[in-house]
Amino acid sequence: MSTFIAAFAVLMLFFLLMSVGYLIRKKVVQGSCGGLGALGIEKACDCDEPCDRRKAREAAKAEREEKLNKHRII
Repeated sequence: MSTFIAAFAVLMLFFLLMSVGYLIRKKVVQGSCGGLGALGIEKACDCDEPCDRRKAREAAKAEREEKLNKHRII
């Protein structure tokens, strides 16, 4: 049980330090490797022509957004 309490205390200390760092610098936490941009990939799916599942997903998303915009009150 004492191991759990110590691990929890260390985790809370890291959260506290990260929040203080954010408040002082106003800089968000970010990775150091650069992600896909470091590899020269512009997007997650680097295909010229997306697959049928992706096309269907994008069409459904566009339809949902269109319905939301159509029935928006404000």
